[in-house]
Amino acid sequence: MNITVFCSAADLDDRYTAPAREFAELLGKGGHTMVWGGSESGLMKVMADGVQENGGRLVGVSVEFLAAKARRNADEMIVAKDLAERKAGLLARGDAVVVMVGGTGTLDEATEILELKKHGLHTKPVVLLNTAGFYDGLQQQFRRMEAEGFLPLPLAELVFFAEDGASALAYLESAAASR
Repeated sequence: MNITVFCSAADLDDRYTAPAREFAELLGKGGHTMVWGGSESGLMKVMADGVQENGGRLVGVSVEFLAAKARRNADEMIVAKDLAERKAGLLARGDAVVVMVGGTGTLDEATEILELKKHGLHTKPVVLLNTAGFYDGLQQQFRRMEAEGFLPLPLAELVFFAEDGASALAYLESAAASR
């Protein structure tokens, strides 16, 4: 399975990097391809290293203004002209989406992917990997949106909140098997 992963390019502490390494190992050993932003820094690098070290493939989708920071030994690297083209490329190349911890860029990617899914423009499974409770506040907000009628479909059909990489991958593999 090609799994698009959105995550931070920032250097983070062990409470985020250790679970990322574990998830990357699961992806690699499972024979999956990680489609990611292509960066050779931060959590993106942690994930890419772990996937490659464990036999998985890497497909990067970078962007022109960050191309100098792109990983050189990915199996494939695409360079988009702008962020909109990059997001579209990341979504197009994945069979499923996992959103890990990150800043405003990651949040932008997550909300766009969810908005497209809400409108039926894709049906790919989407997981928010809630490492160390990072997305607890967002999960609470989504539940409120659902309860107050802001979501046209049940939250459970829009996104799955996983507490760890094993449950994220189990959900994705189950969703793929039922398609």
